Amino acid sequence: MGDTLSSLLRDVRPVGALFDKSVVDPPWSVLFTNDTNDTDDIGDASVLYLLSMLSGDAWVTPDAGEPVPLRTGDMALLLGPRPFTVADDPDTAPLAVVNSSGYCTTPDGYAVVEGLPTCRSEEPPGGAAMLLVVAYQVPGRAGRRVLDALPPCARIPACPDGCPALDMLVHEVRQDVPGQEVVLDRLLDLLLVACLREWFNLPTTDAPAWYRAHGDPVVGRALHLIHGDPAHPWTVAGLAARAGVSRAAFAERFTRLVGRPPMAYLTEWRLCRAADLLATTDATVGAVARQVGYSSSYALSTAFKRTLGVRPTEHRARYVNGGAPTPGAPPSRATA
Repeated sequence: MGDTLSSLLRDVRPVGALFDKSVVDPPWSVLFTNDTNDTDDIGDASVLYLLSMLSGDAWVTPDAGEPVPLRTGDMALLLGPRPFTVADDPDTAPLAVVNSSGYCTTPDGYAVVEGLPTCRSEEPPGGAAMLLVVAYQVPGRAGRRVLDALPPCARIPACPDGCPALDMLVHEVRQDVPGQEVVLDRLLDLLLVACLREWFNLPTTDAPAWYRAHGDPVVGRALHLIHGDPAHPWTVAGLAARAGVSRAAFAERFTRLVGRPPMAYLTEWRLCRAADLLATTDATVGAVARQVGYSSSYALSTAFKRTLGVRPTEHRARYVNGGAPTPGAPPSRATA
């Protein structure tokens, strides 16, 4: 079985990171931009950025947003493709621009090939200011549910007891050993999950209903069942029996906590998975239908058209024909 967050993050992977291991002398400021468009509403990939000052402090300013302080150990999640600036001070003008392909230039467009401006290699007493910026490709409708639950900039304060995933990443990035890229990819996966859970669990955060409902012994059990096996012929009575309550009590409780009736939620999740499978695999429409709980391609096509406004074949054709925008590669791992 799988919980909702695990299901939504199944295909989310880090697609690059910029590790700045140089000392940054104030004033410094870097503008991060995205060189792709992300305007479709049927499942095109988006970009989610994770930032942390591994040492030192900074300010993060989202496009058209207020500056957000980022202290040592803090983390922040920012939604692409809107640009944002990371700087020693909100008033410092950008000295470098990094796009989503990892190409770094000066503000007037000249290539920067030997590190960000104002960086130097030697490390003074007290340690270097080290910035971590990770770009995660968030594909399809499933991943978008995570993005829809986040504000443009979500700041997660440093935990008093530390963040094991971040601590391990800091230790690894200070080394230069074989296999480092693989280790970092695994740690970045872990870091994103830890970051999202911390954000959703903050007392000031309005966590999405599908996340809060997992804490309920009845509805949480049903969500595990639905996400773990969407192809099963679930019914309200069947889910209620597995959760150990009456049908009426289960239906009322599920609707109240999740915000929609059980069968409506199941249909939504099935079509969400179908849309992503159509976009990312070459399985036939019939095979996709069976994977998500529909008896035939016709049954899936009817539900797909009714809910999403297009037929499964039309949805797939957009990806096959290159109609859906594809995010460019994010910043590559490099010492800035």
